[in-house]
Amino acid sequence: MSETTLNDIPRLRRGFRFQWEPAQNCHVLLYPEGMVKLNDSAAAILGQVDGDRSIAAIVAALRERFPESDGIEEDVLEFLEVARERSWIELH
Repeated sequence: MSETTLNDIPRLRRGFRFQWEPAQNCHVLLYPEGMVKLNDSAAAILGQVDGDRSIAAIVAALRERFPESDGIEEDVLEFLEVARERSWIELH
């Protein structure tokens, strides 16, 4: 498996859905076998994953939204690599 790069375009895998879950009071990733509760950082990143934007564009959008946060690029790359390893997303 190759390393995740800023040029990759992530998308949720078929059968996965990102949404706000009022009962959990958090964003979740739903899939046929269950649900993953997401922390605020993970939700902010996955909320940008639309299958059209590159990781670089996602990083830029998050930098604009959270200008006080340092290390956004590394955090996004690290999270999306974990998400890919867990088969939540695919990279194109």
